Amino acid sequence: MKRWISIVRGINVGGRNAIKMVDLRDMFVQLGFSDVRSYIQSGNVIFESNLIDSKSIEKSISEGIQKRFGLAVQILVLEKETLGKILKNNPFSQDSFKDNACMHITFLSENPDKSLIDKIIDGDYGSDEFYCKDKAIYLYCPNGYGNTKLNNSFFENKLKLTATTRNLKTATELWLMADMPSSSHSL
Repeated sequence: MKRWISIVRGINVGGRNAIKMVDLRDMFVQLGFSDVRSYIQSGNVIFESNLIDSKSIEKSISEGIQKRFGLAVQILVLEKETLGKILKNNPFSQDSFKDNACMHITFLSENPDKSLIDKIIDGDYGSDEFYCKDKAIYLYCPNGYGNTKLNNSFFENKLKLTATTRNLKTATELWLMADMPSSSHSL
């Protein structure tokens, strides 16, 4: 069995697309996944599966949410090891002058086209910074993620990919939870 982390985009945000986590976990179990756990109310689910293709898992979860909750939402699924590498590669966490609370990671559905990244790299984003590596965009938003131009919609429009963002604390907690047996941690 392989451990996976799914990140659902756009549920329980601003009172829209409400799904109770107990119901979402139940749906995952009905889809045949095991050791299903969720973290906070924004659609973060850790689970195990015999399936080895993230795209087929994403499709299964997306179809399950559509069928059970009537919502068309985007799903990104990462292997535990992939999330660990993304966290390790965060260039901002090496800077002792940067506050971890201002760091976010935007997860992308695919590796972005370098020419599209090049078009936005020199834009004026105020004090906000970003760095792209593989399927992750590392964000530093000292005035808060809610105030940045560098949000999901910006990256989806500019890079023509699905994007969903989690703060560094949440991304780290997901990785830690995925590294523990289910009886050790549950929210």
